[in-house]
Amino acid sequence: MGFLKKTREGAILVLTMSQPETRNALTGNTAAEEFVATCAEVQADRSIRAVIITGEGPVFSSGGNVKDMQKYFQQQLSPETIREEYRQGIQRIPRALYHLDVPVIAAVNGPAIGAGCDLTCMCDIRIASDKATFAESFVKVGIVPGDGGAWLLPRAVGLSKASEMAFTGEALDAQQALDCGLVSRVVPAAELMDAALALARRIAANPGGVLRMTKRLIREGQQSSLESLLEISASYQAIAHMEPDHHEAVKAFVEKRAPKFS
Repeated sequence: MGFLKKTREGAILVLTMSQPETRNALTGNTAAEEFVATCAEVQADRSIRAVIITGEGPVFSSGGNVKDMQKYFQQQLSPETIREEYRQGIQRIPRALYHLDVPVIAAVNGPAIGAGCDLTCMCDIRIASDKATFAESFVKVGIVPGDGGAWLLPRAVGLSKASEMAFTGEALDAQQALDCGLVSRVVPAAELMDAALALARRIAANPGGVLRMTKRLIREGQQSSLESLLEISASYQAIAHMEPDHHEAVKAFVEKRAPKFS
């Protein structure tokens, strides 16, 4: 059985991590390969305007498979081998999601631990069930964030809160995650997917090409100077002004009707 279960609702793709027997762990399986392949498919499919990632069972994702980590010392693997395993394994997930231009919502149904917490930070928007918890818990098992968490988490909650989470390894409950801005909304567990789909529909109602360019601008803005971002924005805007969806939106505004995007 594969790791990602895919379901489609119009312009929305729902990805469900479907290995509850391992608490949807991201290592020791095909998770990285499937995320990379799926992101490539979504990037190429212009009909997809929003993606939701959630977990099957009571856990969103436990992150790295701790039992599987025993091989590193049992098999006396070299540091070079382990480093390459990270590069060719779990580190492919943040790369794939970061370069995906389609907006991604994390519907966090339960505990998001270690790399599972970081996976939520790879998404653009996070909605949490009231049963969700979040822990940057690598230090608790004597390792560092190997999946980009030291880059991702501070951008989600700020340097001070990210440092507190990473240095203590302690979990936040859903309300604490909301208070620090890690998630934008907390809903009852039974309402999580309805809330995520409702938000995805609001996003998908907008022109797909502009959504992709807007996400790319937000990504670029995290690491560019204002002057550089303004130049990219001007270029993207020139493209947007030539798009049929822009022409339809302006025409609909003038005619006082709802636009019909392609």
